[in-house]
Formats: sequence, structure tokens, C-alpha cells
Amino acid sequence: MIYLPPSLRGFVNRRAVFSTWIDHLPFGYDLVEALRPRTVVELGSQAGMSYFAFCQSVEAHGLPTRCWAVDTWAGDEHTGEYGDEVYREVAAHNDAHYASFSELLRMRFEDALGRFDDASIDLLHIDGFHTYDAVSADFAAWYPKVAPGGVVLFHDIATRMMDFGAWRFWDELSRRHEAFTFRHGFGLGVLRKPGGPAPDAPLLGYLFSGDPETKQRLRAFYVYAARHVDLVRQRAAIETLREKIRQKREAARGE
Repeated sequence: MIYLPPSLRGFVNRRAVFSTWIDHLPFGYDLVEALRPRTVVELGSQAGMSYFAFCQSVEAHGLPTRCWAVDTWAGDEHTGEYGDEVYREVAAHNDAHYASFSELLRMRFEDALGRFDDASIDLLHIDGFHTYDAVSADFAAWYPKVAPGGVVLFHDIATRMMDFGAWRFWDELSRRHEAFTFRHGFGLGVLRKPGGPAPDAPLLGYLFSGDPETKQRLRAFYVYAARHVDLVRQRAAIETLREKIRQKREAARGE
């Protein structure tokens, strides 16, 4: 298994905010490049870490993809309530970098359903309210919107705190579908809807190969990939800081 995805060739996540999605950024970036989706929809974006990793991959690889983030940007019982400042910051980042292909839908998930035709979404990310009933309802409502061969992501499937139930729903669902489980961080489930053309990108082949050893190697790879991307980001931040210090020193000499 020789695998050198685009996330290891210079990817630095442009959106740097606190998020439990940080452990899966390189995978999200690589998945978009491999899947080459026509349509990406994220349910539950909050500060936009995962969503903008998808958008960054669309931009970097010149894909003809349309992206939508659906959220009330008001918080819930798990995240806590927050004010308009979160939405304004996310909207500003979107407008500055991805406005040509990305749209924020500030509404409840059920209110956004009618905007998408059945079998039209190639990549769906479910990351809203994390109780068993909520995740189950989101999947039931949105699964018909996913195209044959499309991919559905479920975040927080390793999280067992408060009344989180995504882990239990994923345990049940993954037994009945073509699926892959990332266990590191807060967990990420990857499900492929039956139908469509056979996957030809290496990443998709590894994800759904059915070979336990290949899956284990892929899991281990993305644990280290996440560490690598974070170290690259830290180095870039240090270099930016050093450049600012250098400029200030030069300005001070010129005064």
C-alpha cells in the first residue's frame, strides 16, 4: 500500500479555529479530491473547520463543485448557545475565499431539504445535534438526497458523553452498509451509498476494500497525517510570526 494523498503535499488548513474536527482535516481534504463531488452539503457547521477544509480542497483542485453549509448558527444543548458573531465570522471567511461556489444556509436542516433534489448530493456531512434520535432523523431525511455512490460522513461516533448517541446509531448503521470507521479523535464514520460507478480513486478503494489489514493501515495513516498537517500549520504560523517581527524591526530601524 503506497499512498501519498494531496494533504501531504503542502496542505495547510486556511481556517484555524478550535474544533474537534482537527483530527480529520487531511482526510476531509483528500476525500473531496478523490470523490470529486458535484455537490457537498454539511449539516451543522458552527465555526466552519470541516466545511472550509472541503471548500479549500475544491478550490485547490479546481473542481466544479457547489458547496452548502446548513446551520442556524445559534447553538444547541451540546455546543451551548452563541451570538451572531460566530455566523458573521464564518460568513466573512466564506465571502473572502469561496463565495463563487459556496453558500451558507442559515436555517434548520428540515427547512433546507426542499432546496436539494433526490440523488443530487455526492458528499453529505452530518454533524448536527448528536443524540441518537437526532442523528437518526437527519440520516432518514437526507439519505434520499444522496446520489448513488455518494458518501455520507458522521462525526463524533467515538464520543460517549452526555446524551451523545451518534456512536450507537453508527454501530447499527455500519453493519448494514458499506462503511469505514475512523476511531481516533472524536471519531468519523464514512458510509458509501450503493450504486454509481465503481470507485477508481485509490482512497475510495482503500476505504471500501473490505480487507481488514488495508483498513487498519489506512486508519493508522490518517492518525499520522493529522499530526503532520498540524505540524505544518504550526511551522507556517511560526514563519508568519517571524516575518512580522522582522518587518517591525526593519520599520523601527528606518524611523
